[in-house]
Amino acid sequence: MLKTKSERILLLAAVVFLAAGTLLGLTHEVLLHPVGISLRCAAIALLAVSAVQRRSLTPWIFVAMVAGAELGFDAPAVAVNLRVFSDIFLRLIKTIVAPLILATLVTGIAGHGDLKSVGRMGIKSLIYFEVVTTLALFIGLAAINLSKAGVGLALPAAVASEGITTPPPTHWQDFLLHIFPENIAKSVAEGQILQVAVFAVFFGIALATLNAKKRAPLVSLFEGLAEVMFKFTNVVMYLAPIGVGAAMAFTVGHMGLGVLVNLGKLILTLYGALIAFGLLVLLPAALLFRVPVRRFLAAVAEPATIAFATSTSEAALPRAMESMEALGVPRRIVAFVIPAGYSFNLDGSTLYLAVGSIFVAQAAGVHLSLGQQLVMMVTLMLTSKGVAGVPRATLVVLLATAATFHLPTEPIFVILGVDALNDMARTTVNVVGNCLASVVIAKWEGEFGAEPVSPVVLEGVAD
Repeated sequence: MLKTKSERILLLAAVVFLAAGTLLGLTHEVLLHPVGISLRCAAIALLAVSAVQRRSLTPWIFVAMVAGAELGFDAPAVAVNLRVFSDIFLRLIKTIVAPLILATLVTGIAGHGDLKSVGRMGIKSLIYFEVVTTLALFIGLAAINLSKAGVGLALPAAVASEGITTPPPTHWQDFLLHIFPENIAKSVAEGQILQVAVFAVFFGIALATLNAKKRAPLVSLFEGLAEVMFKFTNVVMYLAPIGVGAAMAFTVGHMGLGVLVNLGKLILTLYGALIAFGLLVLLPAALLFRVPVRRFLAAVAEPATIAFATSTSEAALPRAMESMEALGVPRRIVAFVIPAGYSFNLDGSTLYLAVGSIFVAQAAGVHLSLGQQLVMMVTLMLTSKGVAGVPRATLVVLLATAATFHLPTEPIFVILGVDALNDMARTTVNVVGNCLASVVIAKWEGEFGAEPVSPVVLEGVAD
């Protein structure tokens, strides 16, 4: 009890020092800046002491994120050069994702042997994904219409200097074709997670149809590969504080904390809508399926923190899969639902598209009737699928939507200036939403907590 109380005191003191130091840092009084730096550094030191007492990787990731923001604010010239460490961490993570998904899916399907359950799980997943993402669209639509964040926006003359090329319109045929791999090696090399998952499903089904004698060696091989990749994840995650801290340092150093002021109304609208989505959709879904909310939040904290700092769902995927399996979701469900969610259950990105598209119309002074807005939402429901892994994917979809509805592109380039902050929030919600989806499907299937957890997975989550 004393230890818990001391941790709370340390955390409270760190928050107070950090808030005071940040306020002093934003003032124009030069003499107060050293005091602000001292307070912020003291806050980081207190957080580090608290992390030492916790002896867990998650608080160290948070400490690194705060330290990175401090470095980016006070030494931006140094901070922008640290991106290489973030890129190294992301590269290592990317080497894990494809073989991990391949091994876990094949093992889950072929090892379990019940092909009917795979089809049933797929149908339930798609139903859940579609309901949740549709609700995300309408919450985003309601939020931007209430805040009217784009109304009265003054567009800079050279706003399009960033130069994003307008993409060709996305057709449903293109998306459907893109799901299926033409070369599994190419899919792995390009990080096409959904294609790898589709290959793994077909491979697993084919393997499951063989007799037990012929199937056993390959199942054993893929089981071993899955265990190795989880162990690989545990090793790489020790570098997470460095990667996360470097990513945050680069973001703040490159854009400055002043970016918090630019288009602040849009940012507040998005963050408020994402919070509302969590309270009005994700929480009721968790309660409806009797998800252990406190245990779930504790399990998802680390992957969500990684997602927020790196703005990349892929960086959090291996740890998210480990955390959900440790929580009680069978490996075959984790391996099926979370990769599928990359294309069908991007809750945060879907909500942001609703906010961004109406923001563009408001900034351009174009009035859209309720019927036109609903048609736009249906369009986004289709065009938002299959964009996972594409850099600035939401901006690409926004440009396509603007072209479809004859809206100007200039406001989209204004959004680009604060896209890093928006990306942090929507990526975090994407990860949390996909983790929750895996628990919901496990509960729906009646298999939550039904299988023993691998010791390798428990070892990684305990670190």
